[in-house]
Amino acid sequence: MIAARGLSIALADRALIQNLDIEIKAGECWAVLGRNGSGKSSLLLAMAGLRRPSAGEVRLRERSIGQWPRRELAKMVSIVLQDESADYWGSTLDYVMLGRYPRSRTAYSEDPALRNQALSLLGELDLDGHEAQPYRTLSGGERQRARIAQSLMQDTECLLLDEPLQHLDLKHQLAVMQALARRATAGRAVLMALHDPAMASRLCGHVILLYDSGRALHGRIAEMLTLNNLESLYQCRLEPADRSDIQVFVPR
Repeated sequence: MIAARGLSIALADRALIQNLDIEIKAGECWAVLGRNGSGKSSLLLAMAGLRRPSAGEVRLRERSIGQWPRRELAKMVSIVLQDESADYWGSTLDYVMLGRYPRSRTAYSEDPALRNQALSLLGELDLDGHEAQPYRTLSGGERQRARIAQSLMQDTECLLLDEPLQHLDLKHQLAVMQALARRATAGRAVLMALHDPAMASRLCGHVILLYDSGRALHGRIAEMLTLNNLESLYQCRLEPADRSDIQVFVPR
């Protein structure tokens, strides 16, 4: 569905990613893991067509992503960025409804079915009762969930998310990950940058490991999240926690 071919990304003459070849198919959920500054955000921006790589290309439906008109691209690919202004003046429901803008002639829609869809997303992400609350008065974690709801409202075939779990407590981290996993099960392609290998192990099927040298490894979660790979990735010593249901590593 969306693929990177020979993708290389550099920043200030430093190689972040070199010659990455991946293909994210419909129904797959991928995690991106790496230390701060390893290129996770840059990779997502390139995959969304918002950053030009230094080499290679991103292809969507076998067509270079730069060849898609922006409005058409927004109907197929959504992205939740790491940072966004909290100064939006409208209600939380209005904010979520903005996700329909690529498919609408106006920024807002009075369609009752779409309004009910937005309300359903707010409920799914535990924002019931907040629909009339001004978006700017939400807490950091509530705004983060509203941002994800807006992305889901966009109803794209490919979802890109940069640290979707930031600001979230454990309950809401799990709620967000389950919501994204449901989209993958329904046939969406999901790629998200995470900091928690345990959460990636539990709910993602594939992973990309970004190393500081520009080297990247990718593959199935069960094969990639080994103690050796993660110690090399995070440059600290780890040990497996005593959990049989998911693979967890903790510092030692």
